[in-house]
Amino acid sequence: MSSAAPVFDAVIHAPQRLQICAMLARGGDVEFGVLREGLDVSDATLSKHLKTLAESGYIDLKRVQRAKGQARTWVALTPSGSRALRGHFAFLQSLAPS
Repeated sequence: MSSAAPVFDAVIHAPQRLQICAMLARGGDVEFGVLREGLDVSDATLSKHLKTLAESGYIDLKRVQRAKGQARTWVALTPSGSRALRGHFAFLQSLAPS
């Protein structure tokens, strides 16, 4: 990640949302189930956090229909989300002693 101005972000700061954004920062879309398993949370908990991030414009959600009516949800970090994450990481690093 490139350097960014240190800015505290209350949306990203919540531990599980920070983990979600960090997982998405690697690039590309990540499937809902992969995030759920990586965080070891319920569908409802993950959905709540994804809704908060989406409402802030930090992630994009994409539902893809599969055979037999099954749908999968894919999640990606937006450019705005990436900037916010870099700024929040910079803020956290600024708190650490040199």
